[in-house]
Amino acid sequence: MSAGARPVRAPRGPELSCRSWQTEAVLRCLMNNLDPDVAEDPDNLIVYGGSGRAARSWECFDAIVATLRDLADDETLLVQSGKPVGVARTHEMAPRVLIANSLLVPQWATWEDFWELEAAGLTMYGQMTAGSWIYIGTQGILQGTYETFAAVAQQRFNGSLRSRLVVTAGLGGMGGAQPLAVTMNEGVALCIDVDAQRVRRRLETRYLDEMAGDLDDAVRRCDLAREEGRALSVGVVANAAEALPALLNAGLAVDVVTDQTSAHDPLSYVPAAMSLDEAARLRESDRDAYIRAARASMAEHCRAMVAYQERGAEVFDYGNSLRGEAVKGGFEGAFAYPGFVPAYIRPQFCEGRGPFRWVALSGDPQDIAVTDAALVELFPEQRSLHRWLQLAAERVAFQGLPARICWLGAGERHRAGLRFNELVRRGAVRAPIVIGRDHLDSGSVASPYRETEAMRDGSDAIADWPILNALLNTASGATWVAVHHGGGVGIGRSIHAGAQVVCDGSALADRRIELVLRNDPATGVMRHADAGYEAAVTAARERAVRIPMLGAS
Repeated sequence: MSAGARPVRAPRGPELSCRSWQTEAVLRCLMNNLDPDVAEDPDNLIVYGGSGRAARSWECFDAIVATLRDLADDETLLVQSGKPVGVARTHEMAPRVLIANSLLVPQWATWEDFWELEAAGLTMYGQMTAGSWIYIGTQGILQGTYETFAAVAQQRFNGSLRSRLVVTAGLGGMGGAQPLAVTMNEGVALCIDVDAQRVRRRLETRYLDEMAGDLDDAVRRCDLAREEGRALSVGVVANAAEALPALLNAGLAVDVVTDQTSAHDPLSYVPAAMSLDEAARLRESDRDAYIRAARASMAEHCRAMVAYQERGAEVFDYGNSLRGEAVKGGFEGAFAYPGFVPAYIRPQFCEGRGPFRWVALSGDPQDIAVTDAALVELFPEQRSLHRWLQLAAERVAFQGLPARICWLGAGERHRAGLRFNELVRRGAVRAPIVIGRDHLDSGSVASPYRETEAMRDGSDAIADWPILNALLNTASGATWVAVHHGGGVGIGRSIHAGAQVVCDGSALADRRIELVLRNDPATGVMRHADAGYEAAVTAARERAVRIPMLGAS
């Protein structure tokens, strides 16, 4: 019988608690998702994103753990929206775990229907890496955020955000990466969050530099840093729907505006003029009224962002569905500014470039230092990668198991994976390493308001690609594979897939790694070449990605 909520921490060191490292790795990553230093609300199994869970209930969590500890290397555990529903006899190259989260028949793909099904105990919201058990704390989104702000700086500000002010909101598990990503690009960040606990947490993990007493104090600190050309991030407790219009009305000059509040789920966005306690009471007593209030506030929030764009600021949506919810709240002009992928990231996606993350199962930070050094040696020409790894080593605090993320492309990821497996084989690291990625990747997502917004051929909503990605990763021997509905933009707005592979030093792991880490990013090249991007066609030819209809080989 489940003992209910309790602190969860992943095992460390080289000793197994499962029958092999293939299942031990899954167990440790699942537990790491719920580590109190990692998860936003571990007592309720919520990892990040407002309601993104690692398991449907504590009873389900305990059953998953017990099954993993007994799972053989020719068996596969099936997990349906956080609940273990079966074990099948497969083979040693098959995934040890297959996960599906929140998948709804299109007619019922609405938040309202999801909430009813969730209340009936039939599903859960898996977000992205929460329900696929490869969350690594705020660093997980940091690299992509860093890359995005670097692209903003390159396109608009001659390569640096020095003396530029970025105003944003949301310091939760996704948005908490923003202040450090801005300062890594030499800029000044004013970060708004309605929850003081979130602001303090980012201070504790060193993602945020300072906490202001109020909005005026925050502006003074940012103005001084901007005048001095000094990188600085300042957090302030306020409601974005009130604070951003106030900054606009006060005439504050802002260079960049974006947002990372939990706008994808209207029940997670706190309406204006409400304390957290007042919001919680209304959410409980009158859900419909709460949603109306949240969407009305999002409309005002978004209206201020568009006004800043009209004043000349660089404004972009960071994939949290604020624009879509603002339209529902009555602001028809919400889509005046673009999403971050079509604005800045798509050229990288065309090359299959995206998030490559890994976790040291030993729990020893030195193992990450060893892998960082290995990547520098393996890719000597990639100066931006070297800079990122140096900055990350200096400024990123580990949460839970030590981990790292960087961006690598098709033709590069398998080389990194094979090198890591060699490190494990010769004992250069203390225990095996798990390689995974964010679901924000070039070939694993269909999200018309995020990764696939404004595709050249109009295929924004085609969801075949993430399913093909998951099927291919399964066929390639990934250790565990997940398919989700929702993600950072919410129910009804995306389908996405994730895959992980374990470096345990074995020859079989070499085979898994080579296949998975070649094929996974190759689907991104295929997807963008099919959509008509010449850069992707070129990448396919250069990286031997076969695309029959284009004759690329």
